Amino acid sequence: MKKLKDILKLLQPIQIIGNTERDIESISNNSNAVQPNSLFVAIKGLTVDAHQFIPQAIQKGSIAIVCEKNPENLMKDVTYIQVKDSAEALGIIAHEFYDKPTHKLNLIGVTGTNGKTTTVTLLFQLFRSLGYSCGLISTVENKINDKTLSATHTTPDALQFNQLLHQMMQEGCQYVFTEVSSIGVHQKRIAGLHFKGGIFTNLTHDHLDYHKTFENYRDCKKAFFDALSKDSFALINKDDKNGMYMVQNTSAQVYTYALQTMADFKAKILEQHINGTLIQINGKDVWIKLIGKFNVYNVLTAYSVARILGEEEEKILKYISNLNPARGRFQMIHHNGITGIVDYAHTPDALENVLKTIKELRHDHQNIITIIGCGGNRDAAKRPIMAQIASKYSDKVILTSDNPRNEDPKEIIQQMEHGLTYQDKRKTIRIVDRDEAIHVAVQMAENEDIILLAGKGHETYQEINGVKYPFDDYQKLSDYLKQMK
Repeated sequence: MKKLKDILKLLQPIQIIGNTERDIESISNNSNAVQPNSLFVAIKGLTVDAHQFIPQAIQKGSIAIVCEKNPENLMKDVTYIQVKDSAEALGIIAHEFYDKPTHKLNLIGVTGTNGKTTTVTLLFQLFRSLGYSCGLISTVENKINDKTLSATHTTPDALQFNQLLHQMMQEGCQYVFTEVSSIGVHQKRIAGLHFKGGIFTNLTHDHLDYHKTFENYRDCKKAFFDALSKDSFALINKDDKNGMYMVQNTSAQVYTYALQTMADFKAKILEQHINGTLIQINGKDVWIKLIGKFNVYNVLTAYSVARILGEEEEKILKYISNLNPARGRFQMIHHNGITGIVDYAHTPDALENVLKTIKELRHDHQNIITIIGCGGNRDAAKRPIMAQIASKYSDKVILTSDNPRNEDPKEIIQQMEHGLTYQDKRKTIRIVDRDEAIHVAVQMAENEDIILLAGKGHETYQEINGVKYPFDDYQKLSDYLKQMK
């Protein structure tokens, strides 16, 4: 790879075009979209094949082309590199271009349907408390120690990922904790990276609009562990039936954690309260601020990673007591006798976990009012299931809009209603406008009732017909609760 590195030094920043509509528009209309002396990587995207833009890239300054098929007209003084998979090649090239950052820091990846954001956030907080310089790459935010950077994807594209890792390496990060999505794995966004460890949380119904089948979705997760090297570790949730499947072919050292079965790292819940949970980890009692069985798994994961990496148990337990949940993950608001909870739960399993937790903690006189919608242009099969779960565990349900994207929110709600029985419909109302739905829920609430606002969590926008409008669930709910008389 030394020769490749020498070649890359002669080039300006690598270009990647073809994975988003924005990229296609930029190369078509913006003369500065491709820089002179750049390497253009043509990737076949979901809707557009960037190979068709190779002539424009050369015209605008590219002197080297990475492609999967030969262009019709080869240009003089342009270097063409034909590869089997351009996306994978980009990851390897980007890692080399940015000075192999994962060879100089410890990259820990977390994958699974639920718990990724909370787990990486807890790991980041824990290792910062233990005195390390750390980076965080998550759905909610990216961080370098105390500095916060913006985040747009669960797993950034290969260029952004390596650029961010390079920045973290330059600023002295010893550990970086990142979410690894199934789509990110499938699109080769993590190609070329060396992971010190991989973590599996759980696997439930999600992203089938993209993967088509559960098996495809599951195997994308598994591919992450298949690629781990023998000097890495793999930590899996043994309580999940897919846990051991994930590590069938891994070369990494395998560790397990669980609440219900025998495992290397074991926890159990001793007491649950609205302000925290008393748990036992490997025989030691510890109080945590987080609530719910799902969060006990997340805390146990953080503990397990720290132990695998050689940290002292007493220190870990001391700092675990001070860990805080990620923004938009079971985030609570208390105003005027009402408890509001904002959570990102947008899958059936996540919604059921949150509602089960609320139901276990509430008193008999407290009503649970759930506001729930489903995103547009995403897995439609889960819509009736989401409504069914909301109705099963709630006293009152408001079906509303989430991020409708390019779909009609009324039709999405109608599909959700297919999961409701006649009795369910009697306690369910539909309010398309999410703002109005939140306001109505607050007006419906009586003293000590609990309002769950689910689906969007940390997001500060609502996407409608390609436009992102400002919308913050936490702020909206908090404002309406404060206005109560």
